[in-house]
Amino acid sequence: MVRLWKYYLSVLVLLFSCKTKEADSLVAQRRALAEQVFEEAVQYGQGSPECMQLLEKATLIDSTYAEAIRELSVAYLKRGYPHKWKPLFDRAVRHDPKSWLIARGNIYLVSYRDYKKALADFDAADALTPDFVDYTGGHSINFWRGMAYLGLKDYENCIAFYDKHIKKETEETGEDWVEIEAFLYRGIAKYELGNISGAKKDFEKILRYTQKSADAKYYLSKVLKQQGVIDSAKTYIERAKEDFQEGYYNQRAYVEALRQIYWEDLIAQQKSVDTSLSL
Repeated sequence: MVRLWKYYLSVLVLLFSCKTKEADSLVAQRRALAEQVFEEAVQYGQGSPECMQLLEKATLIDSTYAEAIRELSVAYLKRGYPHKWKPLFDRAVRHDPKSWLIARGNIYLVSYRDYKKALADFDAADALTPDFVDYTGGHSINFWRGMAYLGLKDYENCIAFYDKHIKKETEETGEDWVEIEAFLYRGIAKYELGNISGAKKDFEKILRYTQKSADAKYYLSKVLKQQGVIDSAKTYIERAKEDFQEGYYNQRAYVEALRQIYWEDLIAQQKSVDTSLSL
């Protein structure tokens, strides 16, 4: 009787093992087919009917294929349909949080200016990979955190995270490889806190690595006017206008850049400088 019972158990284990392998095989087959359809989809223009139909097909073949789900959401994001973008992107995050959690935080930050949700996603993503610094959109998670805190007007945390970002990038690749936006946003945070000399150093550092930057010259004009160096303030605002007209200012596709300057800002600064000169 005991032997018979052991025999039945062995058969059950064998059947379960076979079914598990069969199920795993079917999952792998579905993913392989979904990936094949996805590769076909991305040959078409993003958001085109052909691309969207194929992406939907890929997600129907494998409902857990996060990359295809995320790609399907992008067209809705760029066309301003959050009610269609968000459920899809949330699905992608649910199935592959390591790949897409920080990216969702980036979208909250850049596209929707929801700084608190962005920071929550950055913190959650960081907790998943505590041993290294995550990157998305070409920037480190600390770069994006610094921007989020600037949006919240928490200037001290903004500076702290840009300090971390700039230090790491400088140690690994050299200061000349650090994105100028990191110096710009850190400089703005210092300026807002009244650290004029520190802000000036960051804006000057931008011009050390790139000759044309309307933002750096605009803020340098404001700093110099505040320091009473009016002639130099006038020179910088005039050069800022030239750079702006040539397209050398902080801007983004689809959405306004955080603390983006406009022609009206430059004109207002020039009038302020001219008024000081006439006194």
